[in-house]
Amino acid sequence: MHHDESRDLYDRALSVIPGGVNSTVRAIDPYPFFVQRGDGAHVVDADGNRYLDFVNAYGPLLYGHDPPEQVQSAIQSYSAEGPMYGAPTEIEVELAEFLARHVPSVEMTRFVNSGTEATVSAVRLARGYTGRDKIVVMRGGYHGAQETTLVEGEAGHVHPSSAGIPAEFAQHTIPVSFNDPEEITHVFERHGDDIAAVLTEPVLGNTATILPVDGYLETLRELCDDHGALLVFDEVMTGFRVGGLQCAQGKFGVTPDVTTFAKIVGGGFPVGAIGGKAEIMEQFTPSGEVFQAGTFNGHPVAMAAGLEYLTYAAEHDVYEHVNRLGERLRSGLTDILAEKEPTYTVVGTDSMFKVVFSRRGPDDLTDQCDSGCRQRADCPRFDHCPKNGADVQAAETNRYERVFWHEMKDEGVFLTPNQFESCFISYAHTEADIDRTLEAYDAVL
Repeated sequence: MHHDESRDLYDRALSVIPGGVNSTVRAIDPYPFFVQRGDGAHVVDADGNRYLDFVNAYGPLLYGHDPPEQVQSAIQSYSAEGPMYGAPTEIEVELAEFLARHVPSVEMTRFVNSGTEATVSAVRLARGYTGRDKIVVMRGGYHGAQETTLVEGEAGHVHPSSAGIPAEFAQHTIPVSFNDPEEITHVFERHGDDIAAVLTEPVLGNTATILPVDGYLETLRELCDDHGALLVFDEVMTGFRVGGLQCAQGKFGVTPDVTTFAKIVGGGFPVGAIGGKAEIMEQFTPSGEVFQAGTFNGHPVAMAAGLEYLTYAAEHDVYEHVNRLGERLRSGLTDILAEKEPTYTVVGTDSMFKVVFSRRGPDDLTDQCDSGCRQRADCPRFDHCPKNGADVQAAETNRYERVFWHEMKDEGVFLTPNQFESCFISYAHTEADIDRTLEAYDAVL
C-alpha cells in the first residue's frame, strides 16, 4: 500500500486544523489515512486502498456504508423538502413514539445533536430534578467532551483530566471503579444525600467493551433507589446495537431512570437524545425549570434517517445477522489467541468486539468463555480479564497502537486505532469478511 495522497492531505490539514484532525481519536502516528468513500462493509482511502471497516464511524453505521433503500429515500425526501424549519415536525414525534414503544426506560424523549449534548443535558436534568450536585461516574467510562465527566482521581481527590476546566467543577464528580460494588456502596454511605445520579455505560464501550459482572447493574439500581438518586445509562454506543431494539438495558434487565442515545438513533447523522420517565423528563423547559434548547434539535433529516434505520431493523433480521457474525468473529479470535497469545482477552457482545492485549492470564484455558469475556465467575480467566478502565489501561496499549493496528491496516482491515475504543460489525459484513478478518488476525498476531 502507498499513502502519498493521505500524507499530502495531512500536511495541508496541519496548517488549518489543530493537530490535523477534527476529533482527537483520529490522530494516528505518523498520520491517518483519509477516507474518500464508503462501499458496503469497506472504506476506500484517498490513495485507492480498500479496507474492511470495523470502525463504522465509531458505531453509528449499523448498515455499513450502503443503508437500505428506504433509509436513503427518506433522507433524500426530507432534504429535498427543506432541511430544517425552527418549528416542530411530525417525524420527530414518530421517532419519539418508536423509542417509547421499544426501550424499557423511555416514556418521553428530548432530541439534541450529539452524544455529548445528550449527557450534558442528562446531568443537568438529574441535578435539577433531585436538587443535588454530585454525579458518580465510572473510571474509564466516557460521556463526551463535558466538564462534569472529564475528571480523574480517587473520591475526595478528583481533578479535571483536561486543561480549561476549573478545578471546582471536578469537586462535584465522584469517580468509582466499574464492577466494584463495595466501592460504590461505600460512596453512597458517605455521600448518598448529595448524589444526584450515577452516570454509567451499561457496557464500558470506550474501554474495550467491558461487560458488567453478575449483579453489578442491579446494585447500582438498588443504591439509587435507596438514596433517591437517578440511575442514568449512557447508551450512546450500546443503544440499538446491544440488546436490539430494547438496547442494553433490555438485555441486562435493569431499567434506568434516564437514558442517553446518539449514533444509531440518528441513522448516521448528527443526533443525540435523552429519554426517560415522563415525571423526570417534564422537568425540561418549557414544561419544567431545567433549561434545554437547540437550533438543530429534532433535525428532520436526522429524525427521518433514524426512524427508517430502526424501522428496517424491526422488520428484518438485522440483529440476528450482525450478532451471529459477532459470535463467529469472537469465537475465532478466542481460538487464535489460545494458540498464539493466551494472555490476551477477547471482549465484546452482540456486534461489538475487541482484543485486549492483557499481560496476564491463567495457566489452563479449559472451559474459558468461548466467544468473548462474559465475566463468568467460573471461567479460568475471571481473575485476569479486564473488569474496569484501569485493567485496560494496564494492557500493552503501545503494542496495540504502534505495531498491531498498523499491521492490520496493511492487511486491509480497519480497526479502531487504540486499545480502548470498541470495534463494530455492520449488516453489510458477510461470513467471508469475518473469515478474511480472522486470517488477518492470525497472520499479524
